[in-house]
Amino acid sequence: MDESTIYKKLFSSFKPSFLKVENESHLHSNHAQSPKSGNSHFAITIKSEVLNKLNRIERQRKVYNALQEEMKNHIHALKIKILS
Repeated sequence: MDESTIYKKLFSSFKPSFLKVENESHLHSNHAQSPKSGNSHFAITIKSEVLNKLNRIERQRKVYNALQEEMKNHIHALKIKILS
């Protein structure tokens, strides 16, 4: 599981006009809680008409739901920025 997996899932779910997925795991490798897998901390920036129709909490819920399996098994931390 890496940023390409996240990208594909989010693109399929939201058909965004802009999507950027960054692996930030290297910034957290010295943290005691980090799984140290190299693929645990991610930041996403997304712009999608689907998300624009929702309030802030609903937007984040949609993103987390799209990545439900990854959140359970691989992703330790996810930073979400939704552009309008």
